[in-house]
Amino acid sequence: MANWSDPRSGVAGFGNATAARGEAFDAGLRRYMLSVYNYMASGVLLTGIVALLFASSGLAYQVLAGPGILKYIIMFAPLAFVMVLSFGINRLSTVTAQALYWAYAAVMGLSMSTIFLAFTSTSIAQTFFATAAAFLGLSLYGYTTKKDLSGFGTFLIMGVVGLLVAMLLNAFVFQSGAMALAISVIGVLIFAGLTAYDTQKIKSIYSYVAGTDMMGKSVVMGALNLYLDFINMFMFLLQFMGN
Repeated sequence: MANWSDPRSGVAGFGNATAARGEAFDAGLRRYMLSVYNYMASGVLLTGIVALLFASSGLAYQVLAGPGILKYIIMFAPLAFVMVLSFGINRLSTVTAQALYWAYAAVMGLSMSTIFLAFTSTSIAQTFFATAAAFLGLSLYGYTTKKDLSGFGTFLIMGVVGLLVAMLLNAFVFQSGAMALAISVIGVLIFAGLTAYDTQKIKSIYSYVAGTDMMGKSVVMGALNLYLDFINMFMFLLQFMGN
């Protein structure tokens, strides 16, 4: 017969239930993060394939180096997709958000195809693998660290704004090679920090979206943030690693 009057039996049962809930949460979190990484990696792969095919076909040079409005559409279309996803995610369905993410990755490939015209394939590959190694290490740190990185978020976002201003000034006013190199180094550092920060933020969001209709869209937005961190870190790194 069970000793129902023994308080230790209740404590044990409560402890087992708590442990089970904790294990279920951890398993759900791992599936959630794996989905985010799968979407992010697939987006990067799609971008690379589209960029390579567009450049190899000769269309990249004809369209992006020639006259016409099409090149400006290709250049600014990725920004439009990011704005729609960022500010309209609550009004979009999960399927629509996923479709916009894939469309964004493809259009980004068209925009980035010029790197195959400006840099050697070897240097692009070396920079890609260097970026991938750095991204994995930084994202792993953001996932495992107990330190709260939220305080760095505002600082890093302000850094991105300052970086954009510096890039515009250098492009239209200073046109300095030394300043361009400094911008690239600072850009790598900023997006390296954002990789760790965004990973921790994505991880923390899971507890709020688990089991809700927002979970699918949260996966897409998390993948988009990490995608942007990876692509920007790659592009800045390519400026001083590429030949």
